[in-house]
Amino acid sequence: MEDNALIAGVLAGDRRAGRQLYDRHAPRVYRLVYRLVGDEELAREFTQDTFVKAFSRLEGFRRECALSTWLHTIALSMVRSGMRRVVRWRTREAELVEAADLPTPHRNGDVDLRDRLATALEELPEKFRTVVVLHDVEGYTHQEIATMTGVPEGTCKTRLANGRAKLRESLAVFAPE
Repeated sequence: MEDNALIAGVLAGDRRAGRQLYDRHAPRVYRLVYRLVGDEELAREFTQDTFVKAFSRLEGFRRECALSTWLHTIALSMVRSGMRRVVRWRTREAELVEAADLPTPHRNGDVDLRDRLATALEELPEKFRTVVVLHDVEGYTHQEIATMTGVPEGTCKTRLANGRAKLRESLAVFAPE
């Protein structure tokens, strides 16, 4: 079944159509969210929130873009608002005095490139990370990213270039001499 038929089924109250629509799109939404937040539990939560919101607003989906683009737009919104909540919660989690007593993580020289890339992505400012993941990992065009993020296409291109530059800096130690 194609998405439009599944959407019609969901709107008509068909739970199986809803399940099929979820099964078709949830893995890609999850991958996007996970790449943005870097935490499996948060990615599952934000993915679930995305579909709850999408199904509650499915009647308003105008089909001006692909359903996957619309879902990713909702996912980005869930990540933004959810991460603000998480940051507030984590800052309240430990007082500064308590944090001073925590051990400092040790870095060793045997860092795997894949782990370093994941870390470098996490360290990117959100606006750069979002565009890098959407373009370079998920394969969206600048126009689609502009639609999802609500910024001009030229801004998306600039953010992609800046994000890639920051990643190159972070990963420079892995470059051949």
